[in-house]
Amino acid sequence: MEVETPGVRVSAKKATLRCQFCLSWNKVDVTRAADRPKCGKCGKPMLLDRPIKLDDESFARVIAESEVPIIVDFWADWCGPCKVMAPAVDQLAANFTGRAIVAKLDTDASPKTSMAFNVRGIPTSIVFEGGKEIARQTGAVPYAALASLLGRAASLA
Repeated sequence: MEVETPGVRVSAKKATLRCQFCLSWNKVDVTRAADRPKCGKCGKPMLLDRPIKLDDESFARVIAESEVPIIVDFWADWCGPCKVMAPAVDQLAANFTGRAIVAKLDTDASPKTSMAFNVRGIPTSIVFEGGKEIARQTGAVPYAALASLLGRAASLA
C-alpha cells in the first residue's frame, strides 16, 4: 500500500503493538506515526516517538509482526549504566519515529526473553529485522553508537 504525502511516496509499514494504556493489540502503520495513531479500543494515542515497553508476553508477537526494524534495549531498574543510556534510547525513538521501533525490555520482569536471547550483561541492545536478530551491542553506548547499530538494518540503509 502506498501512502501519499506532498512530494513523497512512502510504502506503508505495519507493526502489531500493544496500547500502553489498555494493553489491547493494534496493527499500526508506523510510517504514519507523526499522525499520532489511536488505539482501536480506548482511543488513546499510540506513542511511537518514545520507547515502547515489551515483556515476555508481548515480545515475540511484536518482533514477528513488524515490517520495520526494532531495536530493543534490555535493561533493569537497578542498573546504573542502563540509566545513563536511557536518554540516548529516548532520543533514538524520537529521531527514528516512522522508520523503526525502539523498545525496552526489563530483564528482571521478563527473564524468559532475556535468557532466550542469551542476554548476560546489561544494558544490551539488539536490532531485529524480519523477526530475526541482525545486530547486538552489550554495554552502555552513546546515541551515535545506537543509531549506527540500528542503521545496520537493510531497510534503513
